Amino acid sequence: MVIDGVFSGGGLKGFALVGAYQVLEEKGYRFQRVAGTSAGAIIASFIAAGYTSKEIEVILDELDIPSLLDPRKTILRLPSMKWILLYWRLGLYQGKALEKWFLDKLAAKGVYSFSDLPPGSLKLIASDLTNGRIIVFPDDLERYGISAASFPIARALRMSCGIPFFFEPVKMLVGSGETIVVDGGVLSNFPMWIFEDTMGKKERPILGVKLSSSSEEMPGRKIDNALNLFEALFSTMKNAHDEKYISRKHEKNIIFIPTAGHSATEFDLDEETKNDLMATGRSRATKFLKTW
Repeated sequence: MVIDGVFSGGGLKGFALVGAYQVLEEKGYRFQRVAGTSAGAIIASFIAAGYTSKEIEVILDELDIPSLLDPRKTILRLPSMKWILLYWRLGLYQGKALEKWFLDKLAAKGVYSFSDLPPGSLKLIASDLTNGRIIVFPDDLERYGISAASFPIARALRMSCGIPFFFEPVKMLVGSGETIVVDGGVLSNFPMWIFEDTMGKKERPILGVKLSSSSEEMPGRKIDNALNLFEALFSTMKNAHDEKYISRKHEKNIIFIPTAGHSATEFDLDEETKNDLMATGRSRATKFLKTW
C-alpha cells in the first residue's frame, strides 16, 4: 500500500521511529512522500534517499554519537569558557560534524540536493527565529531568494535538528542580512498538516508517527519548582501549534510512541536503551496496524 508519512521530532528518542518503520516496511507499506522535524526529518530523509529500515538500523547502530558533538576550540582552557562561547555563539556545539554525517550518508545513495529526489517527495521543517515563522524545505526557500533545487539536504537537516543552545543556530544569508534558523520542533514538532491542501483534502492516506503518548494517555504535569516550570513552558510552546491541528479525527492516523523517561539530548544512550526504544516503536506500530 502506498501512503504518505510524517515523523515527529524527539532527538535521540528517534530510535523508536526506526522500530515503527521496520514494522510498516514488513507489512508492505511504501512511502510516496515523507516529511519530518528534527529526528523525524532524519528518518524521512533516509527513507526518501532509498534506505531500508534495516539499513537505517545498521547506520544508527554504528554511529558514534559523541563524535557528532564538536565544541569550538579555544586558546583559553577555562572551565567557564564553554559558557562564554554559548553566550556569543548561541550553542555548545558547532554542528559541522552532524551536517557532514548527514552529507556522507545521503551521498552513499547518490543524494545531495532536493533535485536528486522526485519533486515534493521530501519536506523538512525548521524554525526561522529572525522572522518568527516555520520554514518548510524546500518549498519556502524561494521566499529567501535561494534556489530550492540545488539546496543541500544535509544543510536542511542540520537546521531541522539544531536543538536551541545545544547546537549553534544556522545563519542563513538572505540579501544583505542573515536569518537565524534552529530546530523545527520550536514551531512544529509534528507537521501532520503538511500534506493536506487548504480544503483538508489529501492525495493518499497519511500516516503519522509521533514520539509521545496520545492525548488520552498524556498525564498532567507536576510543577512545583522553577525547572519544572521552564520544562512545562517549553514543552507547551513546542507542541501548541501541532496540538491545535491534531483532532480526534487525525489521531486515528497516528502511531503514538510513548518515550517518557528519555531525553532528546541523551547522547550517552547504551545499547539496551536503544533496543528498548526500537522495541517500543515496533510494538506500538504492530498494535496500531491491527485496526488501521
